[in-house]
Amino acid sequence: MREALREAMEAAEEDEVPVGAVVVCRGRIIAKGHNMTERLKDPTAHAEMIAITAAAEAMGGKYLTDCTLYVTVEPCPMCAGALAWSQISRVVYGALDPKRGFSLFSPSLMHPKTEVTAGVLASECGQLVSDFFKNKRK
Repeated sequence: MREALREAMEAAEEDEVPVGAVVVCRGRIIAKGHNMTERLKDPTAHAEMIAITAAAEAMGGKYLTDCTLYVTVEPCPMCAGALAWSQISRVVYGALDPKRGFSLFSPSLMHPKTEVTAGVLASECGQLVSDFFKNKRK
């Protein structure tokens, strides 16, 4: 999760919503990503989507079984759906997203075999997002 936080900080430096994601497979990082929606002018360029694409490339296929995604904020429904299609084994996230998190809409969006762990470094992850939006409102 610390590496995902570093990715989130990089996003903030680029004036993107500070969300970072890292995919780990068999004990090593195979992909990283952070929000790039502003840079790419693409509403789908969420940290998770960037990391999923990079991980699939690293794995040489579309399935991410035996992989864990660490992401600083709860995935949205779009990202949860993509994670389900990837058949990722585990998703670990930091802060809840009380407005757009997948669990608000449909906790069953994740693949039935995907283990989900919430709240890892939640205060640090949430503070990054809170600070970002406070600075935007100044």
